[in-house]
Amino acid sequence: QVQLVESGGGSVQAGGSLTLSCVASGSTWYTRYCMGWFRQAPGKEREGVASVDSDGITQYGDSVKGRFTISKSGKNTFHLQMNTLQPEDTAMYYCAARGGYNCRFVPTDFAVWGQGTQVTVS
Repeated sequence: QVQLVESGGGSVQAGGSLTLSCVASGSTWYTRYCMGWFRQAPGKEREGVASVDSDGITQYGDSVKGRFTISKSGKNTFHLQMNTLQPEDTAMYYCAARGGYNCRFVPTDFAVWGQGTQVTVS
């Protein structure tokens, strides 16, 4: 079973940067996987932000392209580098994982979720 733990959230002024991390742990890990970052602001639907699959293919939501970068370090640690943050980026950010192919920004595709980390941009 896989567990995900996010860290790195906080408060920042507009134009600033933050890096979120997600550590995957557990007795098993997927041979093929999709790791995604999602965010959810109060009163809004959960939105896909970035994803990376086991082939290293990345995807980004339209609102963060050119500002956010997803990466992997070590075996099971994933990062989301967020630059030029804007107030509209304020949300709870979640990492999520699933096994298999076809990495999509569809929350119901993902079997495992972290507890979330808050990002506030003022």
